[in-house]
Amino acid sequence: MKMEPASTKRLERLLRPRTIAVIGGGGWCANLVEQCDKIGFKGKIWPVHPTRSEVSGRRAFASIDALPGVPDATFIGVNRHATVELVAALSARGAGGAICFASGFQEAVAELSDGADLQAQLLVAAGAMPILGPNCYGLINALDGAVLWPDQHGAVRVERGVAIVTQSSNIAINLTMQKRGLPIAYIVTVGNQAQTDLAEIGTALLEDPRVTALGLHIEGIGKLRRFEALAETARRLGKRIVALKVGASEQAQVATVSHTASIAGSDVGARAVLARLGIGQVSSLSVLLETLKLLHVTGPLASNRIASMSCSGGEASLMADTALGRDVIYPPLSVKQASELRAALGPRVALANPLDYHTYIWGDRTAMAACFSAMMAPDLALGVVILDFPRPDRCVAAQWEIVIDAVGDAQALRGVPMAIVASLPESLPEDTATRIMARGIAALSGLPDALDAIAVAAQNQEDTLPLLLPGPDGATRILSEAEAKAALSVFGIPVPRAVHAISPADAAVAAQGLTGLLVLKGEGFVHKTEAGAIRLGLQATEIAAAAQAMGTSAFLIEEMIDGAVVELLVSALRDPAHGFVLTLGEGGTFTELLADTTHLLVPTNPKEITAALSRLRLAPRIDGYRGAPAADRSAIVSAVLAVQDYVIAHAGDLFELEINPLLCTPTRAVAADALIRLRDLP
Repeated sequence: MKMEPASTKRLERLLRPRTIAVIGGGGWCANLVEQCDKIGFKGKIWPVHPTRSEVSGRRAFASIDALPGVPDATFIGVNRHATVELVAALSARGAGGAICFASGFQEAVAELSDGADLQAQLLVAAGAMPILGPNCYGLINALDGAVLWPDQHGAVRVERGVAIVTQSSNIAINLTMQKRGLPIAYIVTVGNQAQTDLAEIGTALLEDPRVTALGLHIEGIGKLRRFEALAETARRLGKRIVALKVGASEQAQVATVSHTASIAGSDVGARAVLARLGIGQVSSLSVLLETLKLLHVTGPLASNRIASMSCSGGEASLMADTALGRDVIYPPLSVKQASELRAALGPRVALANPLDYHTYIWGDRTAMAACFSAMMAPDLALGVVILDFPRPDRCVAAQWEIVIDAVGDAQALRGVPMAIVASLPESLPEDTATRIMARGIAALSGLPDALDAIAVAAQNQEDTLPLLLPGPDGATRILSEAEAKAALSVFGIPVPRAVHAISPADAAVAAQGLTGLLVLKGEGFVHKTEAGAIRLGLQATEIAAAAQAMGTSAFLIEEMIDGAVVELLVSALRDPAHGFVLTLGEGGTFTELLADTTHLLVPTNPKEITAALSRLRLAPRIDGYRGAPAADRSAIVSAVLAVQDYVIAHAGDLFELEINPLLCTPTRAVAADALIRLRDLP
């Protein structure tokens, strides 16, 4: 199974143009010309308008054919119908690409009956020529000063920086207005992604050696193979990708009948895909920016082991508390660290990590550098110094500059990356952050956002197997419980001994062949508990009466599995956009209520399954809580791998598989109930 690579050369002229055509006569196009002049674009700008002789001081040309050359990039700021015609004309001339600003295409199908048809026409018109959009603002290349952007923005020229790709033009504008000192090399909007998608653009941007990291704002994942190629490019180049995933993919809405339907779905699938691909996930725009700042300066962190230093006990305590629930570690001080710190700070300071170094050495660059250096053990990934700067309009910050110098001295001496973190975002002025980062020191704003950024920057970026994609949509059928269990048992999943009966009298006779306590189930029910179609702990002599009271015509009688330590849910849900979502969690009748679940993607491996089980809140019960016996973890992992084997074997036809509960005892893991929904083949 091969990943689908993105052709980075295909986008070269569009992303890094030397000539820009601007089509349209409204204020949008005039703004674009002015913004190119403002940022210092050195190439040629050719306005196109059928009646005007000039636009924003530039000579205008009556048509595309009248242009003095073939444009590398074109901004098309006219109505949607004219956009299609102009794209065809540009493609015919061999243009490098176009930004389609107009809306009213696929995104407006609910309001405009011809939206989908018009988008299809746009694709035909473009042919091999790259287009962004439609329904997007375009792009800003702050490295080369190329602005195909019809509005104000906050970007400035940079020599190197991060790239950001977003599906929202308004979000893109907001991100350019940041005052956190983040150097933005590119910001690109993709709109409808009719032709060129987020993953293809991201791949091309990562290939630019001046780009240090990539940020994504994602509403939905499109072509999965392109995302796999994007992640592979990042791994190859040693760069990191950070994503803010919002919403749920409309492509991945599926009709489900299992318990899993309420706890897994397309958004879960998208997040699982990003995790599998080693793309760091953040929960807010502010954390996205802080993570990109850190990656821009330090690159990926070697681990999540950090040291924290501040001149305040309150700040040290706040750092310790803020780390709770976040994936960062403050290792205890080694003997060597403690000895060097004692020499630097004297006897009056309590030594710990996070460290309150007090104000005894405040303003003494040599002493502070000695303190910071002593803290920086070689096995740490990052040293953090808490420093909130005074208001520049009311105060003087000369002594704070000494702290910056001391941090730089310590970083140079120890060779461990360092960061200055302001506890409040407004306490780190933009010009100060810019100066700090120019010295190779990360400058982060806000303790929670900073620690979240550190955790993401420390995540591993390992090679992964290509994800398993399902077959097409279609009509489905649900196997009976007996059929489902028989199918799973072929793949090695233990199931209870069972017999089938077609009447209460037949059930009584069939039960004689089983031993111990029994379970009686009425067949034909997806959720037996709600239907009153299950009875537990019956003797063989009680089966006939229980079956009569159940009021159904077909029954399954099973041996009852004793000694279960926990009941687990194990399921696989077909997600058309993202593959098969494998869900592990609390099983039984409280699955949805407790919502103690974790998600993987097929294929997975024993290591990932074991780690997923440990993430569950019920993990202590699996391992034997307060003296109770432990479940057989190896049996659980084997059962999950067997489920995966079934999924892989039936990927083209499987829609849904659920074992609930998987009864986990100290010696085995048994599928007590199972549901399988398959394509309804003739």
